[in-house]
Amino acid sequence: MQQFAFEMRDISIRYPHFAMENISLSLPKGQVMGLVGVNGAGKSTTIRMLMGLVKPDAGQINVLGYQLPAQQVQAKYDIGFASDDMRLYKSQTLQWHMDFIRSVYPQFDQAYAKELLKRFELIGEQKIKGLSHGQRVKACLLLVLARRPKLLVLDEPTTGLDPVARDEVISELAEILRDDERSVLFSSHNTHDIEKLSDQIAFLDRGKLLALQDKETYLDSWSRFRCQLPANANTGADAAVPANVAGVVSIKRHGQLAEVITDQNSAGFAAQLALAGFQVLEQHRMSLEEIFVANVKRSR
Repeated sequence: MQQFAFEMRDISIRYPHFAMENISLSLPKGQVMGLVGVNGAGKSTTIRMLMGLVKPDAGQINVLGYQLPAQQVQAKYDIGFASDDMRLYKSQTLQWHMDFIRSVYPQFDQAYAKELLKRFELIGEQKIKGLSHGQRVKACLLLVLARRPKLLVLDEPTTGLDPVARDEVISELAEILRDDERSVLFSSHNTHDIEKLSDQIAFLDRGKLLALQDKETYLDSWSRFRCQLPANANTGADAAVPANVAGVVSIKRHGQLAEVITDQNSAGFAAQLALAGFQVLEQHRMSLEEIFVANVKRSR
């Protein structure tokens, strides 16, 4: 029987200008889930419910075997949380923060913390006010990771980092997660980060769960085809989806050429296009960002 780090079943929550209806989301233990969505999609609301900060109007939430929000105190002992707006004491050193966290969480792994200091190229004796933004992000991650939490929740941890610093943080984080199996929920609107780290992809848009699937399976199911249209085809910029081609998400025409996007890519899809009079010129694998945009446009 598969065990889950968390399960959200039939969750509904309503605000004056936002609602999530009948959301079911689960993360198998030892996997990394990327939670993707634009601002206002429901990512933060989902995390607040998982942390016991918000009670849903309907549904059940189980985190690490505990029911939330009733047993949130027990659950939070094994949850590590990091976000882009976490604040440390500027006048204190990183080592002071490490000692403080260890006094609260006895499972704080001091040897592992020292290893992370080297990996992140941080100095324990340096005061927080002397750290760059990228170094402060790494310091927060160190303090969370060294607790060895069973569930790690990362809410937009790389927001505001320049491209080089973000790549450094994500690369180090990816290596750490490979070394030490743990369950991770990684929330971000940056699909490049999600694509590097995640085993599963969950797409949210306006409170709706658009997709929840294994990352590689999901990426393989989407594809972009560049096609030559039949000579008698309508040459407008947009066109109706051919009725005899199943799985077309969108089709855009440029003269006698067409760009066809599908979420049901298979060997038979190109054959369907050929039967509909489309001559396939090229086929391209889509990035997670391109898939995200196509998925959101389809849902609106």
